[in-house]
Amino acid sequence: MAKQTNNIPALEFRSVSQSFDEKRVLSDISFKLERGEMIFITVVSGSGKSVLLRLAIALEHPDSGQVLIEGQDVGSLSEVELLDLRGSRMGIVFQEDSLFTGLNVYDNVAYRLVEHGVKDDETEKSVMEVLRFVGLDQDAEKLPAELSGGMRRRLEIARALIGWPSIMLFDEPASGLDPLTAIQVLDLIVRARDLYGMSSLYVTKKLDEIPYLATHRAVQSSSGVIIEEVTPGTTPLTRVIVLDEGRIAFTGSVAEFATNPLRAVARLTQADNGTEISDYPVADPWDKSRKPREKIL
Repeated sequence: MAKQTNNIPALEFRSVSQSFDEKRVLSDISFKLERGEMIFITVVSGSGKSVLLRLAIALEHPDSGQVLIEGQDVGSLSEVELLDLRGSRMGIVFQEDSLFTGLNVYDNVAYRLVEHGVKDDETEKSVMEVLRFVGLDQDAEKLPAELSGGMRRRLEIARALIGWPSIMLFDEPASGLDPLTAIQVLDLIVRARDLYGMSSLYVTKKLDEIPYLATHRAVQSSSGVIIEEVTPGTTPLTRVIVLDEGRIAFTGSVAEFATNPLRAVARLTQADNGTEISDYPVADPWDKSRKPREKIL
């Protein structure tokens, strides 16, 4: 389980700005990702969301300002120290397919551990644990080309979860998936967040994902892990940040986001943002017999 030993934020941006080819992409971005918190980041225009995630995992360094990971200013760290920090504390699921097509499922997940010199027996134990978690333990020998779109997305998540990092970054992880497969992916993210206490940035343009992730939690029961809708006052620690032309236009709770009259927010909340994924049952994300609930008119 991710360790949470103090009150230092998992991630912090301090007045971060970034430009490319003289074009300002992010301007004066400041926020803290607290321990165990999930922040949803959505955008109006000139997003900058991918740049923000690259800064968060220190693949880029800001033109000005500071990015701190668990209290450490990444600008002061060497590349070796950054590699160690990413490898031990962070995981990221990119929107684009980043699987190694020539490696099977097992080796795709094991890659990061092998690169860090982890012993074979420890690697096998860790890989099979995370493959069971995402429901791919029976597919360890398959190549990515042999997997469905949903299975490939679960494999991407498994690669990011190896070692159970304390900080997770998600870049539209359910993008392009059919509604039933998307809800399976969201349930998996809920399980990882709640069972392992991960802090996470979750970038999405599908606003129906936000209330779902904010009102469901994973619970360990006698029959296994279930996903249940929470009662008011017991919701997970969540918050929404809206980026508009590279600046923070809004930050607040999911409820405040849903009703905020700011133009930048209303342009999002009043738009048609896709399927109503919450109309699908959620008890077991891998149950192939799951069917949509009947809508109540």
